[in-house]
Amino acid sequence: MNNEIIEEEERIAEERALAEMRLAMAGLHRPVGELPTLAAALTCECSATVRQAIEAMQRARTGCLLILDQGHFVGIFTERDVLYKVAAQEVDLDHLLVGALMTPQPERLHVDDDLVYALNQMSVGGYRYIPLLDDQGRPTRVVSERSIVDALATLFAQDVFNLPPAPPLGVPQDREGA
Repeated sequence: MNNEIIEEEERIAEERALAEMRLAMAGLHRPVGELPTLAAALTCECSATVRQAIEAMQRARTGCLLILDQGHFVGIFTERDVLYKVAAQEVDLDHLLVGALMTPQPERLHVDDDLVYALNQMSVGGYRYIPLLDDQGRPTRVVSERSIVDALATLFAQDVFNLPPAPPLGVPQDREGA
């Protein structure tokens, strides 16, 4: 009986070691702030209008805006907020303040947190963007699903970029509607 318990414990330890090795090999235990594909934090004050916020996102070609109140990080405004809180609504874009539609106090990470934590928060919480804060609590960059996918594609470039043409319909060349 004791041998069975010992063997089971050894098997569990081996599985954990293998899982840790896979994560380390995939680069998931490195600090999220080291991703070369991260976007700089685009910010605006909560007193900006929704139109100003959307125009800033369009100019920067980004899907999120970090909201500040007198320089302090207080929320996030994303393309999802535009879709669900602005589109097809009776909203005066020139008078409604972005602070009224933002998500207050969103999940966030420190630039030194492991990439695996960003993946966990995105998967569990359904987030597409997570602000990265520095030691003073200021937003410096944003980790997005896209930045993670791009980093993984670079890490596994041999496997990702050398695939034969498939699926039969091909990959769209235009990102609109994606």
